[in-house]
Amino acid sequence: MDFLTLLQVLDTTIRLATPLLLACLAGLFSERAGIFDIGLEGKMLASAFLTAAVAAVTGSVMIGTLAGIGAALMLSGIHGLASITFRGNQLISGVAINFLAAGLTVVIAQSWFGQGGRTPQLSGNARFETIDLPLAAEMRDIPILGPIYAELISGHTLLVYVALLMVPLTWWVLFRTRFGLRLRAVGENPAAVDTAGVSVVGLRFAAVAICGVLTGLAGAYLSTGLQAGFVKDMTAGRGYIALAALIFAKWRPWYALGACLLFGFLQALALRPDVIEGTLGFEVGVQLLDALPYILTVVILAGFVGRAIPPRAGGEPYVKER
Repeated sequence: MDFLTLLQVLDTTIRLATPLLLACLAGLFSERAGIFDIGLEGKMLASAFLTAAVAAVTGSVMIGTLAGIGAALMLSGIHGLASITFRGNQLISGVAINFLAAGLTVVIAQSWFGQGGRTPQLSGNARFETIDLPLAAEMRDIPILGPIYAELISGHTLLVYVALLMVPLTWWVLFRTRFGLRLRAVGENPAAVDTAGVSVVGLRFAAVAICGVLTGLAGAYLSTGLQAGFVKDMTAGRGYIALAALIFAKWRPWYALGACLLFGFLQALALRPDVIEGTLGFEVGVQLLDALPYILTVVILAGFVGRAIPPRAGGEPYVKER
């Protein structure tokens, strides 16, 4: 594999890892507060549809993104109402959200646009355009560093940079602020937080809302950054992969970045079977390459669930003592 090909694969890795990273950080906030969220997939799907639909109608990707975030926030509110207010089973609530989003997006898309459950093709201001960072063109001819800056670091859409910046921001919020300390405490010992006079319900709803915003951005990127419109089930299990990455990362932001880049790299290799064949010297089935991220998901869930210790109060509704 030559240097330019490696840069192309890594560039694709970053693009494919972006929705996984946003969804993984969303689940991190939610689960750190003690709310397990299987519904990441459904929120991403709802956001991807409404972002593309509104962007197609208005011609503005920003308005579409706000609509997509609104859709994810609405589903997050439903999940919070079911699991926090009514103390229902969090896993069942998340699965129900996934089924609801999978069905409603196709039905509404068909009713709205009549194109078999998809939205019109997006172009122009209805999509996120790539951003060329300063001096990218001038540095292109500098050996090694120039192509890395011009090809790998520059030339991504806005949401890619937002996702990467969210990693240090998430770390800072969770581990360097009073809000983050309380949020983590709610996931470990909500009774102690309640005794200190802090609202457990309020903190958990705040975490669920942050989860909704981040999954909204992930869905918006899928349909307006990574692709040019919405198609049926376009999330393709990314919500579940993000959950596996979260477990693999042991609920830590920087580890989550590495886990999502690993999954993105496997997806990028699936798009370049010629690279695998050139490296290994024999042909590898495209179907096997496509299945690698999902195989890794199963391996992680089977091998790391017992070793990774989740927040102690995760999945348990809090009942205030009288």
